Amino acid sequence: MNWLHLAPMLVLVSAPGATVPSPLAHTFSIVARDSATGDFGVAVQSHYFSVGPVVPWAEAGVGAVATQSLVLVDYGPNGLALMRGGMSARQALDSLLKADAHNEGRQVAMVDAKGTVAAYTGKACIPDAGHHTGAGYSVQANLMANDRIWPAMAEAYEHAQGDLAERMLQALEAAQKAGGDIRGKQSAAILVVRAQSTGMPWKDWVYNLRVEDNEEPIKELRRLVRLQRAYLVNTRGDDFLAAKDSIKAMEAYEQSMKMAPEVVELQFWAALTMYTNGREADGLRLFREVFARERVWADLIPRLAKVGLFPDDPKKIDEVEKQKPHSRMDRGR
Repeated sequence: MNWLHLAPMLVLVSAPGATVPSPLAHTFSIVARDSATGDFGVAVQSHYFSVGPVVPWAEAGVGAVATQSLVLVDYGPNGLALMRGGMSARQALDSLLKADAHNEGRQVAMVDAKGTVAAYTGKACIPDAGHHTGAGYSVQANLMANDRIWPAMAEAYEHAQGDLAERMLQALEAAQKAGGDIRGKQSAAILVVRAQSTGMPWKDWVYNLRVEDNEEPIKELRRLVRLQRAYLVNTRGDDFLAAKDSIKAMEAYEQSMKMAPEVVELQFWAALTMYTNGREADGLRLFREVFARERVWADLIPRLAKVGLFPDDPKKIDEVEKQKPHSRMDRGR
């Protein structure tokens, strides 16, 4: 049976006392607060299309929530609102459960700004279903292949090394290795926010990545996290460049390209800053590699010169443009 055939349209906000249509988001997830940085995160995998907009919720300076099983999405934004207002994770969850006349089908976990956690698995969640809470985290799952899933997640997270995203990914991988969702795999998501709010949510996201539909969603999510790490470093390079600190920009761009060597654009910006900061030979070598993979980047050089991002010097522009491989059209001229 395809459980999604039983799922009526998602309703995000419900009137008090109303019967709430809910999707069935059978899944495994982790909510956590990083004790070192204070960052909050949620990571999730499910045999459910586009799980990212439904299950994971987090807000910088407040906490994180995962809402799943017979999903009432309200637990996400409302849970964050209650914790933002001063409630602990336990108080917020208990308050929402009390107001939910159909909570027996819910599975929800929360972590607050102090790292305290609360979790609930309703008696009507389809087995195997359960959760495990630890220091600063909760793992939870329903409609699993067996009851080893959430213990495996907890063990993996507690022994993992790396940043919060890496440790949460290892928890997801452990769940899948232990058997995962009995129906298989389809989508995944990860959301990580800063410990403190800047008042600008778009600056508070560290990772906000979704795999909507994929045969190997966790593997794809890991690839996206790796790219995100590289682009975060690349963005620092942009900031340094805007601040006229070309040396630090060069260092950031070079680090970024090494983190994602398959991305030609990251190599291009590294080459550019090498060439304009006394490393002409290294820059030219890297330009040759870039133009051999994608000739179009050579056409950007004179455009950058017009806006002060490359020397407005015909000889230097020509030197760099000559690094692109000759085409048949070039030979015919």
